[in-house]
Amino acid sequence: MLKHKLLGCQKSLPLLLTISLSTLPVLPSLAQTTSVPPPSNAPLELELLTKPRGAVITANTINPQGLTTPSLWWAKENSQNKLLDNWIAYPVSEKEPARVDLIVNQQYWGLLEYLERYAFVNLLGSVARKNSYNVRVFNYQKELLATYTCNFDTSPALCNIRMNIQNRLKLPRS
Repeated sequence: MLKHKLLGCQKSLPLLLTISLSTLPVLPSLAQTTSVPPPSNAPLELELLTKPRGAVITANTINPQGLTTPSLWWAKENSQNKLLDNWIAYPVSEKEPARVDLIVNQQYWGLLEYLERYAFVNLLGSVARKNSYNVRVFNYQKELLATYTCNFDTSPALCNIRMNIQNRLKLPRS
């Protein structure tokens, strides 16, 4: 008798769930109401590394009054195997939010597995996010390798990491 009642409950449970779920109101998801903007499509300007102009900041920029924002020097000095070679930080403009273009050493980047690259982008993206900067990662051949983009109009900021498809296809180390 008990076995028969349990079997009956098991059969009616999916029907109950279907009825319950179909009567619930459909609420828009957070992703539908607030989205992360796409990364900037501005070209990488490597010439700014040697001749910065305006409010552009590079790894070689020194501020005598204190730390320059975004402060990526610690990350550069501590990046694994000197992976982060340089960066170009652009202030906010009328057209787009502030961003940092990171330039990595392709030799070291190529040695990293996907999760190591992701961790690197996440770490530096988190540092830059504190100062409301989005991040793009390039090599010196101007290939876009990854992005860390945020919607700073939300609290907390909604962010998205995108990795170049080539980065996912790297074979694991043997």
